[in-house]
Amino acid sequence: MCSMEIEEAIGIIAANANRIDDEIEVSLEEAYGYILANDIVADVNVPAFARSAMDGYAVRAKDTEGASADKPVKLKVVSEILAGDRASCNCDDRSAVRIMTGAMIPDGYDAVVKQEDTDLGEEEVSLFASVRQYMNYCHVGEEIQKGSEVLPGRRRIGMIETGLIASLGLDKVRVLRPIKVAIISTGSELVAPGKELPEGSIYGNIRYMIAAAVKSEGFEVSYSKDCKDDAEEIQNHIIKAAEISDVVITTGGVSVGKRDLVAAVLSDIGAKHLFTRVNIQPGTPTIASVYKDKIILSLSGNPYAAIANFDLYFPPLTAKITGCNELDAVTGKAVLCDPYEKMSGARRLVRAYEESGKVYLPANRHMSSVFGNMDKCNCYIDIPAETGISVGDTVNIRRMRYK
Repeated sequence: MCSMEIEEAIGIIAANANRIDDEIEVSLEEAYGYILANDIVADVNVPAFARSAMDGYAVRAKDTEGASADKPVKLKVVSEILAGDRASCNCDDRSAVRIMTGAMIPDGYDAVVKQEDTDLGEEEVSLFASVRQYMNYCHVGEEIQKGSEVLPGRRRIGMIETGLIASLGLDKVRVLRPIKVAIISTGSELVAPGKELPEGSIYGNIRYMIAAAVKSEGFEVSYSKDCKDDAEEIQNHIIKAAEISDVVITTGGVSVGKRDLVAAVLSDIGAKHLFTRVNIQPGTPTIASVYKDKIILSLSGNPYAAIANFDLYFPPLTAKITGCNELDAVTGKAVLCDPYEKMSGARRLVRAYEESGKVYLPANRHMSSVFGNMDKCNCYIDIPAETGISVGDTVNIRRMRYK
């Protein structure tokens, strides 16, 4: 049995990964999914002026004292201000200004009476309720204060982040350039979809799945090739891929068969092996190495083994490279609701489906060569070696990040 656990393997990869600091500038409309290069600090107050939180009347709170339905307070209406108008009127004694939500509150007024508590008077308004000072009143800088940190660097830009940046008036933002990922699938039996399938061959699918996952994170697939089980061809692909990529992922050729050539090729080109086997099924013979300061992650050629181990190692690797912890794997616990009787000598990842703290086994075939039932799954149950699990047990789960 292998002594290295996946946590140690992940730590070794992270320790040898180089962080990206290269920046590019993108428009705010293009920024979704990118990672902020630097902190965003406000150079304006949001809002930049006092504004109304309600449709109603701007007043001086002291002028509304004692107002009720039985004894309304009457104030002279001196102006009307809509959202976007500049407030230019003076604050007279016992006066009010008709005002709409978001509109600028004139100087001197310190509260807003909502229109439901008035008679909607145009020249004189009757107030049926009193208000406290600053009631229904948004202060300058209430949402964002000038000089404050709005977003930290290395934060991924999502919907809310986009809105915060827009509220500062920024139409461009500095972000990290996307990670460049190369994908090489080895196997003389592989045929690209769309081509005629000779007897004894299969259509390759792992490269396409990994490419889809890479793109879903906003990263760039810089190199994507199938290659035969030929040492020279594998070597040429890895060298070319490493020249234009931050991470190289290979699939196939990592076990002990006659055509499992990847480990030897990596040694021949001078790559430093970080590990060659990990205590996990499927994917025990996964290899991680460093070549010209680039991480090469070499996965099984079996679809489920490849995808499960890609899900293990790629998220923490990209989190380290970008400094963005949001990219890291998500783990948790759930209660097992379906029986799973197999006990493994190694730690095992079992495909499953989790919802509301309960985890199910919609797939009844768990071989590493089978992946067609993964469309029904969204996580893996992480089962320790020599451990049985039963219905009702609380088990460890790992989310499928690229579902």
